[in-house]
Order: sequence, then structure tokens, then C-alpha cells
Amino acid sequence: MRKITVIPTLVVIVAMVFLSACSSSVQVKANPNLPAVAVNNGTITDSTASAAPAQVQQVAQSQPVQAQVTAVPAQPVVASNSLLAAYEATLESVYNQVDPSVVSIHVVSQAAATSPNTPFGGRNRGSQSGTQVSEALGSGFVWDAQGDIVTNNHVVDGATAIDVTFSDGKNYTAKTVGTDVFSDLAVIKVDAPASELHPVSVADASQVKVGEITIAIGNPYGLQNTMTVGVVSGLGRTLPAGSNLNTTGPTYSIPDIIQTDAAINPGNSGGVLLDDQGRVIGVTAAIESASSANAGIGFVIPSTIVNNVIPDLINSGSHPHPYLGLSGISLNVDINKAMNLDSQQQGALVETVNSGDPADKAGLKASSNSATINGSSINVGGDVIIAADGMPVTSMDDLISFLETNTKVGQKIALTILRNGKQMSIDVTLGSRPVQPVAFFDPTGANQNPTLLSFPVSTNVPVLQ
Repeated sequence: MRKITVIPTLVVIVAMVFLSACSSSVQVKANPNLPAVAVNNGTITDSTASAAPAQVQQVAQSQPVQAQVTAVPAQPVVASNSLLAAYEATLESVYNQVDPSVVSIHVVSQAAATSPNTPFGGRNRGSQSGTQVSEALGSGFVWDAQGDIVTNNHVVDGATAIDVTFSDGKNYTAKTVGTDVFSDLAVIKVDAPASELHPVSVADASQVKVGEITIAIGNPYGLQNTMTVGVVSGLGRTLPAGSNLNTTGPTYSIPDIIQTDAAINPGNSGGVLLDDQGRVIGVTAAIESASSANAGIGFVIPSTIVNNVIPDLINSGSHPHPYLGLSGISLNVDINKAMNLDSQQQGALVETVNSGDPADKAGLKASSNSATINGSSINVGGDVIIAADGMPVTSMDDLISFLETNTKVGQKIALTILRNGKQMSIDVTLGSRPVQPVAFFDPTGANQNPTLLSFPVSTNVPVLQ
């Protein structure tokens, strides 16, 4: 496992300020009859430039120079004007602005005693013949003045009781309004006074750039309203969707995931990732870590998806996802060689097409040939999608992102494809993704899935059936 060491930005800033504070001015004074010369940080200035050159030469020849060096201390750096103070002031302002909007979520759920793990990463103990009560903590944030609170689906999935604690310590019982396993988002609702509800502001995550400052606020390990800071480390990642433990079936991905190195840990699930203006750019959801703790790789569901899904969850309790009914992989050099394509060809290769689904009805062709690539058998020879409604598709991730952010159920789209090396266009009317079990969590850990970020506080009290 790689260990990445990052040089803190603040160290650089402090060093710059220290060097500025150590600079000084030196003034050299000579014989009163000679011009005064000032030396300031290496620049020499003649204070009596109007004196005639001949006169200066005559005096210099007749009298020896007696120089006196006087150190003039530099003005101290004013902290309020420094970069460091401005940076700290920004963080303080963002925290004060958003802190009242972030809540701690306590969930009680029941799990089968024979299940080795919970969706929160904890282990069940107790009777092998009954069910058990599990408790876990997560995060959430106020969406509107009606008491709707956004969190992750895996935080409240299977909950039998939910309560919410605000930053001022006040606690309210919550009920589930809507959930969406495919985006890992959920809405719960509290009956709290208007004075307690401070809705967040939401930014457009499509405008976020790598290197921008990120600020996470949540409840890691139950430590309420903790703030951490980092940067956007990457964009366009994908995250497996779903939270069921022991199911098999089709797998789906959440596209356009933001990667950050801001410290997020179990308990941060459902919390906010903010920009430097205190606007939500995403919902913290998972981390990549061998220890189930922060390793500097955090995954955040972007606000573009949040804005698309949450209104439907509030209004109807669910969100319909556009559906093609196919599976595919991204082209690479080896697949291109097996299909006699240009070595640098990009696109999404159609592997399978589900009978009766939109892709099948439109006439898309699945891969029917087999090729051995790096010791594995890969289906090849199918249609290659290279554009959707004129937008380039360079990978399967591009196609998933296009469907999620640019289309609706029932919408007709034009797919540009390569079939046997020839380009053509096919119109497809999108369906709605079937509601069925989705594979995600592997109890054996063999698939190295990202770690979900709810925090188990107890797993106990067997409940007899």
C-alpha cells in the first residue's frame, strides 16, 4: 500500500511570512560633505543626486571617507493583512455559516443475526436464531425550511428509528421521506421550529476544478460538527451504487464523483463538502482505505446529482433513473487490437444487451466474440458507442455520466456508434431503471469496495422473532 506524504500548505505560507519579517534596511552614512547613500535590500540610492560630479570628486580626493552603518529595523508584518490570517478567517467564516445546517443522525436498525457484517461496517453479535438491534451514527444537512434533511441512503437504510441532533444540542425524531439506492441519497424529515432550520446553499459541482479548497463538516466517530480541510484531488470518479449485503444482480455506478484529501472518516456519511464560500459541492459518502479510516482518498457525491435527485425524493419518495439496458466496458489498446480498430480509438464497447429493454428495441448489438486479454476472456465485437446526442463518449464512465446528468426517463437520444468499424447513428428511447436488488457490499472484502462512512456505535440486544 502506498503511503503519500503531503507538505502542508500552511508551512509554506508561514515560511514566506517569516522571511518577509526578517528583511531590513541598512543606511550607510559617510563624511557630511559627501552625498548620503542609502542601501535598502540591495538597492543603492544617492540622496544628493544634484551635486556636481567634479565637486564630489574633489571632496573625495581631499578627505578620507568615514562610513557609519546604521541598521534600520523593518516594519513587523501585520497578521491581519497576511495570507495566513486571511485563510484562517475564510475557514472560520465558512464554519460559522454552515455549522448550524449540519446535523448528527442516530439510527437504530435490525439485522439478521447470521449476517457477518452490517452496512455500517460493524459486526453483529448474539443469537443465531433471531435478529439484533444495531445503532449507528451518520451526518446530514438541512435542505429547506420545511425540515427536510439530506443524508446518504446507506445511513438510514433499514432504519426502525431515527433521531437528529442539531449543532446546538437540540434533538428531534425524524422519519424517512424518500431514498434512492442508485445515488446513495436519502431525505429524512424533522418537525423542528423555523429558528432551528438553516438550509444550505448549493454550488454547481460541474464547475469545480482540481486544486480548489474543500471543507468537510460532519460527525466522524460521533465527534459532532467536526471540520476538516483539503483540496479537490480528482474529478470524474465512479462509485459502486447499492448497499445490500448478500444479494446478486446487476451492478450500477454513481458517476462524476469528486475525490478529496480532506479528512473524512466513519461518521462523515451524509455530511457536506463545501467550497471556500460555504456552498455545498457534494455529500461525503465513502473512502478508499485498507484500515476503514482516512487515508487521504475520500469520495463525494456531486451537487449536480444531489440537485437532480433530492427534489424527487421530497415530492414522491423516489427518483427514476434513465435506463438503456446494456452493460459495457471502455475500449483500450488490447480490445482495439482484438477488434481491428485503431489503437487509439476511444468509446464504450457494448458487451451485453438485455432482451426487451431500450437498447435491444433500438437494435444495438452485443459482443458475440471472445478474446483472451491478459489471461482473461473478454467479449468483443459489439457496437462501440462514441457519442451521445453529439457529446463525445470516450469511456463507459462518460456514457453513465451523460445518462445521469443530461437525460430523463422517456427521452429519445441519438447514439453514434461504430459497427464493424463503420460509423452510424441509432435513436434510443430511454426507459426507467428497474427497482431490484443491487450488488455492492462484499463481506469477504475480496472486491475491495470503498468503505461506507456510517459509524457503528453498538450492535446488541437480540430480538426474538
